[in-house]
Amino acid sequence: NKQFMCRSSISSFLPILLNLPRHTLRSRNESIRCWSNIPFITMPLSRAHGKSFAHRSELKHAKRIVVKLGSAVVTRGDECGLALGRLASIVEQVSMLQNQGREMMIVTSGAVAFGKQRLRHEILLSQSVRQALHSGQSQLKDMAIPVLEARACAAAGQSGLMALYEAMFTQYSICAAQILVTNLDFHDEQKRRNLNGTLHELLRMNIVPIINTNDAVVPPPEPNSDLQGVNVISVKDNDSLAARLAVEMKTDLLIVLSDVEGLFDSPPGSDDAKLIDIFYPGDQQSVTFGTKSRVGMGGMEAKVKAALWALQGGTSVVIANGTHPKISGHVITDIVDGKKVGTFFSEVKPAGPTVEQQGEMARTGGRTLAALQPEQRAEIIYRLADLLTDQREEILLANKKDLEEAENKGRLALPLLKRLTLSTSKLNSLAIGLRQIAASSQDSVGRVIRRTRIAKDLELEQVTVPIGVLLVIFESRPDCLPQVSALAIASGNGLLLKGGKEAAYSNQILHHLTQEALSIHGVKDAVQLVNTREEVEDLCRLDKLIDLIIPRGSSQLVKDIQKAAKGIPVMGHSEGICHVYVDVDASVEKVTRIIRDSKCEYPAACNALETLLIHRDLLRTPLFDQIIDMLRIEQVKIHAGPKFASYLTFSPSEVKSLRTEYGDLECCIEVVDSVQEAVEHIHKYGSSHTDVIITENEKTAEFFLQHVDSACVFWNASTRFSDGYRFGLGAEVGISTSRIHARGPVGIEGLLTTKWLLRGDSHVVSDFSEQGSMKYLHESLPLPQRNTS
Repeated sequence: NKQFMCRSSISSFLPILLNLPRHTLRSRNESIRCWSNIPFITMPLSRAHGKSFAHRSELKHAKRIVVKLGSAVVTRGDECGLALGRLASIVEQVSMLQNQGREMMIVTSGAVAFGKQRLRHEILLSQSVRQALHSGQSQLKDMAIPVLEARACAAAGQSGLMALYEAMFTQYSICAAQILVTNLDFHDEQKRRNLNGTLHELLRMNIVPIINTNDAVVPPPEPNSDLQGVNVISVKDNDSLAARLAVEMKTDLLIVLSDVEGLFDSPPGSDDAKLIDIFYPGDQQSVTFGTKSRVGMGGMEAKVKAALWALQGGTSVVIANGTHPKISGHVITDIVDGKKVGTFFSEVKPAGPTVEQQGEMARTGGRTLAALQPEQRAEIIYRLADLLTDQREEILLANKKDLEEAENKGRLALPLLKRLTLSTSKLNSLAIGLRQIAASSQDSVGRVIRRTRIAKDLELEQVTVPIGVLLVIFESRPDCLPQVSALAIASGNGLLLKGGKEAAYSNQILHHLTQEALSIHGVKDAVQLVNTREEVEDLCRLDKLIDLIIPRGSSQLVKDIQKAAKGIPVMGHSEGICHVYVDVDASVEKVTRIIRDSKCEYPAACNALETLLIHRDLLRTPLFDQIIDMLRIEQVKIHAGPKFASYLTFSPSEVKSLRTEYGDLECCIEVVDSVQEAVEHIHKYGSSHTDVIITENEKTAEFFLQHVDSACVFWNASTRFSDGYRFGLGAEVGISTSRIHARGPVGIEGLLTTKWLLRGDSHVVSDFSEQGSMKYLHESLPLPQRNTS
């Protein structure tokens, strides 16, 4: 039951008292300071010191940073020698940050372990030589190694440790300097001033100070020496040393690296242990501390106390794992980038629940939602549809605020502004779609899709169940919120929503109305809107809380989420490169209508036409001229594909890539020789989203429909029909081009999975052996009649 087994300093680390009076420190913004008799210049920092950062996202602004390396991080598992690969990775990250213009300092352990390795080697070598001379035989007996005194190990290892740091930092053109301190160095006021002056001067010259106690000469540790109030901290290990130096040097961030992920609410490794993402002053009463780790003097309790003291002094603190092979190579830079790594200490508690708490609430609420009767879930959706029309004025007023802010800041392109805009007609369409969902959801959850009689009195059923907790991330689409909420409610799923900040006001009122509708059956918590500063990448790491991620937005957003998702499946498509193929047998009347609607009705949509394929025999025909004239009238910019350009004397700008999703009034035109070549082109350059053929030849059309391997394939219809509402699904959470689970517009069915129910009567497998009394029947049974009302 060891608590938070975070290794800190080496076992011989001895106490130092750093008692520099606070009044001797001057403002960080002063350009000249006199720590000794010689004044020196300091670089102005990016922010005034005095308050720690309130949120992780602000850590990227940290200028002066202390990295504390615990003994377990620096040393090998056998405690003899250094973990060279890990140390090299840490030096690389510190160097990267230093070269960005930050001021880095390292408080390190490792001298005792390094010295122990060297002394053991020397003792073994000396004993083997003496024994060989004494016995005259080459065969050596077992040799006992005496217990090595820690101070002697430190004396032997300190120079080698520093030489190693110097060699590693030299690879990045960075100079490092060693500072050894002892308890006596802090009794004398002049020495304290000299220490601070030296550190500031080194930072001014872009040198990385490497700080440790002079373990070769320090006295034994003082008993019961601990943190003592606001102005004094007893330095008895590297944790308290790092905290004291961080505050005295007015650093922005202290990173404490150990051998566990951070602070847990119970001992790591126990069944219920959860990593504490943010730790607030006062929370320590709810934590039980155990014994310290195998090496070093400071356990997790010492780390927490030191961290809280540093936090009170205006320095932000993160405790994280510096030994895990998958994250140690970027743990420091990830922390500075504001990513969710380790435990972040903050004085500012959020107004609402954390995203982890919201995930738990969505899980619990979703299970309650799934247990409701189908009529009750439908009633919630009907109520939400009514609220969209009843509260129309309030919704449009909130949306107006979003539009005004977006236009004032000029941060959204015209297509995105169009997506952001709500209107009375949009809200009416939303309400109609929600009522369709409610009507079609009566028999979605718990529907039996297979029944099998395994044996006499042993029956198996496969039934539909919710997936669990969905995370839907959407950009500039407030209308997405009620659509997705209705589908989650109908399918009994818990829901986490992360909307773009450009639609903050709209999302807030729409979520409020959704929770109002959910409240009629006491399941308000089933749908949660994430309003915290969580980055999308951090949300994608919550694999224990989220079962499926559905991105709704730009292709770049989808790609980023697919890349960031760790162990969570992502449903969606990264691109909507939709094709329309105009066959040689196409109808003149249908061609321009379908092309105009596919490209111009809503060019920013993922189901809009991007590449127009034309049969070669149609070039220089009246039909071809009509297509070009229509595109020009609609102000569509044309890009020529390689083959199309070769037919023209003066061609439009040649396309840079045939895999381009324009999302605007632009498209590519390319020429093909046959329907077979059109299919091959689509497979090579398409995104398996939606592809269309325009032809009057039924045989050609069927070939196209059967051979194009896309989620949606149409004959003589606009690409814009690829939509959940138009398919009669009521709405969609998105269009999936995946080949697993749902494909195409994803409605209620795509948000369900199945489970197996087996009902028996004292059945055991041994009864079905060769000598057993029972035989498998495996008979298919009729399904119960579906409720289609």
